[in-house]
Amino acid sequence: MDAHEEWIIRGGNVVLEDEVAKMDIAIRDGKIAEIKDCISGMSASKIVEADGQIVMAGVVDIHVHLNEPNFGHWEGFETGSAALAAGGCTAYADMPLNGNPPTVTLDALRHKERLAQGRSAVDYALWGGLVPGRMDQLRALADAGVIAFKAFMSNPGGEGEGRFREVGADELREGMRHIAGLGGLLALHAESDEMTSRLTAEALAAGRTDAAAYALTRPVEAEFEAVASALALAEETECPLHFVHISSPEAVDLIQDAKLRGLDVTLETCPHYLTLSEEDMIRIGPAAKCAPPLRSAFLIEGMWERLKAGAIDFIASDHSPCPEAMKAVTEGDGFFGAWGGIAGAQSTLLLMLEEGWIKRGIPLPQLSKLLSERPAGRFGLGRRKGKIQVGMDADLVLIQPSSPHVLRREDLLQRHRHSPYIGRIFSCSVAATYCRGRLVYTSEGGIVSPGAGRRLTPLKPHTAGRSGEVVAP
Repeated sequence: MDAHEEWIIRGGNVVLEDEVAKMDIAIRDGKIAEIKDCISGMSASKIVEADGQIVMAGVVDIHVHLNEPNFGHWEGFETGSAALAAGGCTAYADMPLNGNPPTVTLDALRHKERLAQGRSAVDYALWGGLVPGRMDQLRALADAGVIAFKAFMSNPGGEGEGRFREVGADELREGMRHIAGLGGLLALHAESDEMTSRLTAEALAAGRTDAAAYALTRPVEAEFEAVASALALAEETECPLHFVHISSPEAVDLIQDAKLRGLDVTLETCPHYLTLSEEDMIRIGPAAKCAPPLRSAFLIEGMWERLKAGAIDFIASDHSPCPEAMKAVTEGDGFFGAWGGIAGAQSTLLLMLEEGWIKRGIPLPQLSKLLSERPAGRFGLGRRKGKIQVGMDADLVLIQPSSPHVLRREDLLQRHRHSPYIGRIFSCSVAATYCRGRLVYTSEGGIVSPGAGRRLTPLKPHTAGRSGEVVAP
């Protein structure tokens, strides 16, 4: 249906801020116009009957890698956004890597803008990057509307001229000062490069190239040490900070202590750190390889405890795809030679419903905050995205709660159909996804509005925690 039509979702179990209630939702001009027990359908062009279904705010996935320009053969805007829409996501933020050139200059940002326009199924924002030698580009990127900046404290991988590179301590301090001065926000991949490089060299020298050895080269201590260093720099520079894909309870606790001291800092974790263990990585193979690596079952339960307690700010997929051939164990390098990244864009919502709501009894409003409201608010998309409320964009996902199915390879809409979740049984399914009132995905028809997504840019770039943003025409 057209985004400008007036229509109604009737009788769904609507996930609101603090409750789930059987309600009707009226959508007008792509926005939520009314939420009531019963809305007359006299002027509606269409009524969608949602009796028995759950209606949630669309997922806001703040951490995905769609790899354009020049690496669209890994994943591009068309296929990546299709997978996101099929998973109930209505807005996402594309990271400044692994495309080449990375989004660390204004020219690179403009190039990516052109590539994305008219090719994304749902709305999107773009990250900028902090890398050595490009400090002079930060202001231009901020003025052009990147939602925040991303940096690595350890080697991000990838080869070739122009690829994204990590920053050292001095560069990180300088970058934080620049970003703080812009009213910006810096996100960090936090692992100690010294520790991971040394342990990797030792493992390879000993002839250890298996999955268990890989996990040992990136221990919790490497994450903890890098987080502690970054927090000290944030305190010194007063730079708002966000930690991506935190994998350990120890790091969560360290960040929580910093919040209590008054630091402007948040953290995300990913579904794979809540649902897959180190043992799963060994069993599944390179499809489950990522950095930081998967942790023990004991640490996974520690992460769930902190999530329930509110110490984890939100969930992001860190969808990091590649051609399937790159996920193979290689001769000589073994497990170490496989690309490290989880392809999970399509499964985030269903995993959180299965493991959080069904198995652990976490209330749906709390899960919706983790998946939608908090990431939208932290990165300046909260005026229009992230919750079901009058005046917000009609970004909605309809979920069939009693629809058990096994995830099959052919169900995936991403470019390369590999995932550590293939074969997993889900109790729920995504029935439909709407972005600004426009139907973009149905379980029967797949993507029905390709290219309907628009770019999101902050109303006031780089004021962490702000609530306003604009949509690019």
